Amino acid sequence: MHHPGPPKFVATGDEVELAPRDPDPSATYSWRLTRVPDGSTATLGDDPVEHLVPDAPGRYVARLSAPDGDHEVTVRAFPGALRSSGIHTSGRSGRSGSSGGRSGPGVSGGRSGSGPVGSGHGAQTGSGDGGGRPRLTLRPAVEGDEAVVRADVSPHPDASETANDLAVEFLLDDRDEVDPDAVIEGERELRIPLDALPDRARVHAVAVGEAGYSVPDQAEFTRTATDGGSAVVPGRPYDAPEWAEDALIYEIYVRTFAGDGEDSPFDAIVDRLDYLDSLGVDVLWLTPVLQNDHAPHGYNITDFFAIASDLGTREDYERFVEAARDRGFRVLFDLVCNHSARTHPYFEAARDDPDSEYRDWYEWRTETEPETYFEWEHIANFDFDHLPVRRHLLDAVAQWAELVDGFRCDMAWAVPDGFWREIHDYCKDRDSEFLLLDETIPYIPDFQAGLFDMHFDSTTYAALRRAGGGDDAETVLDAIDERARIGFPDHASFMLYAENHDETRYLVDYGRPAAEAAAGALFTLPGSPLLYAGQEFGQRGRRDALAWDHADESLQAYVGDLSAARHGLPALSTDADLVRVPYDVREGPSDRVVAFARATETDAAVVVLNFGTDPATVEVPDAAGETDAVSGQSVAADGDGAVTVDSVAVLPADAAALDL
Repeated sequence: MHHPGPPKFVATGDEVELAPRDPDPSATYSWRLTRVPDGSTATLGDDPVEHLVPDAPGRYVARLSAPDGDHEVTVRAFPGALRSSGIHTSGRSGRSGSSGGRSGPGVSGGRSGSGPVGSGHGAQTGSGDGGGRPRLTLRPAVEGDEAVVRADVSPHPDASETANDLAVEFLLDDRDEVDPDAVIEGERELRIPLDALPDRARVHAVAVGEAGYSVPDQAEFTRTATDGGSAVVPGRPYDAPEWAEDALIYEIYVRTFAGDGEDSPFDAIVDRLDYLDSLGVDVLWLTPVLQNDHAPHGYNITDFFAIASDLGTREDYERFVEAARDRGFRVLFDLVCNHSARTHPYFEAARDDPDSEYRDWYEWRTETEPETYFEWEHIANFDFDHLPVRRHLLDAVAQWAELVDGFRCDMAWAVPDGFWREIHDYCKDRDSEFLLLDETIPYIPDFQAGLFDMHFDSTTYAALRRAGGGDDAETVLDAIDERARIGFPDHASFMLYAENHDETRYLVDYGRPAAEAAAGALFTLPGSPLLYAGQEFGQRGRRDALAWDHADESLQAYVGDLSAARHGLPALSTDADLVRVPYDVREGPSDRVVAFARATETDAAVVVLNFGTDPATVEVPDAAGETDAVSGQSVAADGDGAVTVDSVAVLPADAAALDL
């Protein structure tokens, strides 16, 4: 089906990519606008991939004529004056865009919400009262003979408006044949009789406030066959898989993981699986394994369908994946879509011959110089307006998705949103438990809207670095608060990290005590922790061969204890809230220490992190215990309610007594 996908929310003046899905490069596609708001003079051209720029607030409907028929997609445009202040690239080289260059998916179905309207993307929207984007989560359910979608809404943390002031706009998906006359819409809920539901019905919504609209969310209802006929099953396709939300992710820089050993790279990983299991690792992320230009990082791809010859064969890779899964690990494939290497045969043909069939595959600065980012001299950016590029990459996605459990998506910000949405829908339709993790720095709230399930938490990464360098340790809690402040909904998931293959080793930059505190933060703050191979035993080189023979066993044991506490305590799970609690540093630098609580309705823990070089004595709430769940030892200090903390203490607490 070539339908261009879900509806879109933008602001006037933003650019919206319109593209057929599952394209046949030899087929004919054409676009035309069948509806525009009063006062609009917007038009579309004759290309298979078009870029609509709404010039008046309201609803636009674009019709795609494709080999399988006509398809309509709705674009909801809000006033440009209320556009988000977030600015970033649009996914096409050399072009900077505002929110609409990476417009979030919107909603469709012929209904318009009331109330104030705005736009939001990336950073928070501006507002005279200090407000910004509201937030929304949809809750689908089957109640009696109706499918019901309820909206939970929250105003921006700094806004003067309340949840009651927010409007909610429910709209139906253009792809689904739902009779709008059968839909019953209330202020915070939408109902559809079960006998009016097709095999699949998707409902989109946004919360709308004075300073912007929320990241869109989606709920869906799917008919499934049962022994007695059929049943309607509600779902939330924008949530991360449950297995990923509490997972310990382990990044392997594949060509140096073996250290000085003689094993092949994949065999070396298999040989260490028991070790990784003992560490509590759940997910293995390998840096790219495809044929490349021999740069050791592997991100300059020369063949998107072949395993790199220096790593082995596809069969070798499949044996590694099978061995990992046999031990209970999930495997992430590092997916590169933005570019190819300049030694890719298609690029070489395009550069050497202006009449080559591959010339239009790439964006160009000059006749021989391709577009790229950051003046990277070994890659060339693809042109996603060219259907053969999309087809080629989608075929690669299909080949590798069947082997692995998820994609870590490289340079996600540089690829058009619509292309990621197509990948997301394809992967989720074949396996609802598939994970899509985006590398986007800084993170972008609208990437939660049907593009990715989990996000690199670059803000907390930066806060951990600042804390290691001497800033107030409270900055790590401010970083968690920032998620809501810039518009991420409560259901968004994050990957926490202090280092990776692109960053220097935290231990080298800030020393052992701060490195232990940072590791403590990774395992106790909300999010899935990442360990970069060697981080757990004191590796000092960023991409050097791992020094297995010189591992710091005490640090290794410490990280293993953190992992055990994280996996063992419900209060550290993704279901637990982070709550600020009162604490007092009695001995030691007060700005090097931070304490907080994690709590569910029935379980709680108070966490103390000490980034300083010496132990700190800290008074914590009386509801906290005195035994550290990481070390298993009492950390009680002289005096009521005080504990002595070297780097981290996780103190199980009485949830009711904490009075959170």
